[in-house]
Amino acid sequence: MSGALDRILNECPGIKGDIAFCHVDLSTRGRTVYNGDKPLIAASVIKLFIMGEAFRRIEEGLDPCTSFTISPEQKMPSCGALSYMHDGLSVTLTDLITLMIILSDNTATNILIDYLGIDSINSFISSIGADGCRLNRRLFDSAASKRGIENYVTASGVAKFLEMLYDGTLISAEASEQMMRILLSQRLNGKIPFFLDCRVAHKTGEDSGITHDAGIVFSEKPFVLVMLSNNTFTPAFDRFIQDSAALLAGAHTAA
Repeated sequence: MSGALDRILNECPGIKGDIAFCHVDLSTRGRTVYNGDKPLIAASVIKLFIMGEAFRRIEEGLDPCTSFTISPEQKMPSCGALSYMHDGLSVTLTDLITLMIILSDNTATNILIDYLGIDSINSFISSIGADGCRLNRRLFDSAASKRGIENYVTASGVAKFLEMLYDGTLISAEASEQMMRILLSQRLNGKIPFFLDCRVAHKTGEDSGITHDAGIVFSEKPFVLVMLSNNTFTPAFDRFIQDSAALLAGAHTAA
């Protein structure tokens, strides 16, 4: 295992841009990080925490079948499906959460941000100790972006979310199971799972010069893997994610 991790860590300094890495062996709880506490622009990885706050509210009694009607002004550019559906479509809270994760639906995400509230989502982030992670604006808020207002995550903070999810302690065992089921249904599988033949519960993120993936790899011995990048050459970092995941999965199987 140490050989695989050493190889990855040795490559990190030579990669273009700002990058971060966190690996957690879920058998031993050994943790390996590179720039683990460095806040990076989140892209769609921030959606993990929006999902978490939604399930916290459901745990408190919010009806997961609460209905939302999609209006033209709510529709955001891709990723996703809702922007292509007919105006007036009715979806549930559970639908919005699922689409936000498995298709990274940006329309669903902004509806959830507006409904749950930025302050409440950040309170949830603080409550689980995901240091350095913060939601500061809705997606595609160009005015806020021009003022330098961005959403941030850290590799260690995202790993904390995923480790708690695996343990069944993220909100509750039932909520953790439901969130895990959604993440295992991910449709955007070109990064961590690309070379793997095991299940991966994960969430990607992309933007200009940004490519991320973060998840739980259910190899023979499961592990958390978080790989983040800003200001990078995205095709090269995508390949680094793919190769690193395959290397670690092999090491966890042979260990």
